[in-house]
Amino acid sequence: MSRPARPALALPPWLAHALRTQRGPVPWNAVLRGALAAGPLLLAAVLADRTSLGVVAAIAAMLAGINDRPGSRRASVRRLGMPALAGAAGLFVGTYAGDHLGAVPLTLLLTGLGLLAGGISAIGSVASAAGTQLLVAAAIGAGMPLPDSGWQRALVYLAGAAWLLGLRLALPTPGSLVGDFRFDGERDAVADVYDAVADLLDAVGTQDAVARRVALTAALDHAQDALTGPRLRRYASSSAERRLHAQYAAALPLAEAATALAWAGERVAERASEGPRRLAAAVRGNTHTGPLPAPSRSAPALRALDDALLHAAEAFDRGRGDSDLHTRRRRTAKDRVRAVLGAGGREYGLRVALGFGASAAIAQALHHAQWYGQHEHWYWLPATAVFLVKPDLGPLVSRVLCRAAGTVLGALLFAGFAAVLPRPEGLIALVALSGALIPVATRHFAAQTAVVTVLVLALVMVGGEPQASASRIGETLLACAIVLVVGHLPMPGQRGGGVRARVGEAHRAAHAYLAHVLREADEADGAHGDDLGRVRDPRGSGAAHDTRTDARPLRWTLRREAYRALAEARTAIALAAAELPALARHAEGADDVVATLERLVDATTACAVHLDDSGRLTPRHGAQLTELLAELAQERGPVGPRPPTRTRTGA
Repeated sequence: MSRPARPALALPPWLAHALRTQRGPVPWNAVLRGALAAGPLLLAAVLADRTSLGVVAAIAAMLAGINDRPGSRRASVRRLGMPALAGAAGLFVGTYAGDHLGAVPLTLLLTGLGLLAGGISAIGSVASAAGTQLLVAAAIGAGMPLPDSGWQRALVYLAGAAWLLGLRLALPTPGSLVGDFRFDGERDAVADVYDAVADLLDAVGTQDAVARRVALTAALDHAQDALTGPRLRRYASSSAERRLHAQYAAALPLAEAATALAWAGERVAERASEGPRRLAAAVRGNTHTGPLPAPSRSAPALRALDDALLHAAEAFDRGRGDSDLHTRRRRTAKDRVRAVLGAGGREYGLRVALGFGASAAIAQALHHAQWYGQHEHWYWLPATAVFLVKPDLGPLVSRVLCRAAGTVLGALLFAGFAAVLPRPEGLIALVALSGALIPVATRHFAAQTAVVTVLVLALVMVGGEPQASASRIGETLLACAIVLVVGHLPMPGQRGGGVRARVGEAHRAAHAYLAHVLREADEADGAHGDDLGRVRDPRGSGAAHDTRTDARPLRWTLRREAYRALAEARTAIALAAAELPALARHAEGADDVVATLERLVDATTACAVHLDDSGRLTPRHGAQLTELLAELAQERGPVGPRPPTRTRTGA
């Protein structure tokens, strides 16, 4: 008799996260930009006998390279530009503060900057990257004595980041070789949406449907971000851009219909996904759609899918249509201030301020005690603490383990290179090689740390600092210890503020979407009586259309906002769940709340599709909504929302 197989050993979440690596193709275009960024800047400065300024420019290009992620050119302007502006401001303040303030006032100033940077990081990912560069550059300005003035260093810092941004905007990429040169990430992002719709249709009625719907949400979020970057004009300025916007907008009703089919849970014919896949190929190749599969109109969601497919084909062939991107409502200054001063922003700011301030104070104490020996630079300890104390960069223990391992590996590698490479040409080549490796190394925090450690040590050695691998390892381990202590200190108020804030936003967005759909049902029920004022589709499809003002564009905007808020909440919960148990317990219950909210938004989408088809909701829809609202009222975990106000279900 055979023995039962032993279950596989499950790693604790905090360790599993530290070992997890992202996968994907090598971004060769980003590798090329990295090779042409820091290394050539440093070489030009050495040849011009302005090595110190070259070091600053190369550091700026390196930090911009860390933010150089896949996406459109338009989105890269904000993703690279705003952190660079914050970094230049931090370098300016840090330089003059380091030159004119004593140890105690300087520590207080840096602590205040940490409070500010941590608070604004709660606004979003770009704001968080700006806060990170603000603190890193401030630490470098105060702790890296150089002969140049603060304003010179700030301008050169901007120039270094602008050099990489210029490469991002000027160099061709594989996607830009099809059609208009300006659109690379945008075209791929829109095509990925249609592929995600097709994947969801293939998974309808299976266990993979939920994961495919989440993937569709991610694709829609990415496409919106790619298309809505900064622009000189308010609207799309070329026919190619308007066509791309119309192709994205045409995907929204397809996504709505696919979500409704997934909610119903009944398998659909395999040919249902052929249409979206052909549309995806048409976007990528900048071609016409060609013939689409025959319609299937046996259910409201299938009729909606067919109508959306015909509408998309028309938008593709004519090259125009609805170009509204239905993006989330723009945050006002009041919304941003509320995020900074809210529970998440306060907890974020206090923790970053304590970690950054404590590391700066200890670094200065060690510096004045001459623990560094002949090294004049004390920036490494606080700069390392910035990357460790930022909660949105990953779970605390995972960051600490990866940072320690990456620094040890990088310092040992650099010690070996420094012993054999000629100076400065060999070190400059090492900087260029490290810059090329950053886009690949960003898949794992330890690998990124190792590459950045080699690059920075090579930079400062070219700038005149002796080989410092051993001391950098010691400072990194000390920063890890500081951040571990700070991360587990009790804070005023309730813990898990970041997760609670994200769940609260998702709760509000989901109920705003639900309220809008129910308001549509009320208007259709009351304004037109039994016949609902419906007219036949002039195309002969038999779909029902309400003579009232079409509220679908606003509905699509609210649906996108709800799903995006849910995705952001999921990300925050996943990071919190991978902490040590002492921290992870503060997010208990949040996952159940978000799962219920996702089901509520899916059910609301199904209601909207059925409402478009028949003009009324069925008892099944009403019962489902009532049940989900009751579930939300009962889920009162540590981060659970308050019970919602009574909402009419329309049944």
